[in-house]
Amino acid sequence: MDNKRYRIQFPKSECQNADQDEAFFYLLESKGQKKIKFHDYDVIFNIPGLYEQIFYDRLKCCSPKKVTEILNTSVAQTNENFTELRVLDVGAGNGLMGAELKKHGVSRLVGVDIIPEAKRATERDRPHIYDAYDTIDLCNLEEGEEDDLSSWSLNCLATVAALGFGDIPPKAFMVAFNIIQSEGWVAFNIKETFLDNSDDSGFSRMIRDLVFSKYMDLYHIERYRHRVSIEGEPLYYFAVAGRKNYDVPKDFYDKYFD
Repeated sequence: MDNKRYRIQFPKSECQNADQDEAFFYLLESKGQKKIKFHDYDVIFNIPGLYEQIFYDRLKCCSPKKVTEILNTSVAQTNENFTELRVLDVGAGNGLMGAELKKHGVSRLVGVDIIPEAKRATERDRPHIYDAYDTIDLCNLEEGEEDDLSSWSLNCLATVAALGFGDIPPKAFMVAFNIIQSEGWVAFNIKETFLDNSDDSGFSRMIRDLVFSKYMDLYHIERYRHRVSIEGEPLYYFAVAGRKNYDVPKDFYDKYFD
């Protein structure tokens, strides 16, 4: 992967009250500065190494490692092996979560992301991580796409740092949940407020109800520092791992978004 270092600047005074999905930085180039939002993934992924420099070097994101660790801990509570997992990595981006899973050893690894820039970045930076990587919209699957994913006999769903900011719609998460096999594993992270009853958004209520529902058994939940903000303040998330019992019926998640 290209190890080029970029000149970046965080505009602290302009971002003091910005939500995580509104934060931005400036990329300083010879022809001037370019304003890029944190969630402009199509732009960021097209610049080799920029995502890693922003989120991992500067903002100290540790979520792929943490979510993989709690998944490993959960599987270890059973008589199954981590190396038997056939993982669907949703919102796979440029492959950082996939690389962490691969490091621990999984049987199969299938990545999906809605933007083509993510797949291209993975092929460029981590070309041998995934057994397959598809650019698909889980909310609007085309004919054959669900069958193609199901043909991998996936028994684990993983998604990191993509829930709750519009990156992955709730319906997409539920579609992915239903694609993996019953008794398959589920591991994800989510902003700490989403598990607080004071957050009554449909998405938050759905996640809370799913985690404690008959459709999923909770194995591990842990509060941890996801990364730091532009101002250097810690941003806490929950890492969650559990086991799927049954497919979730459509009316379970539709009711949260009437």
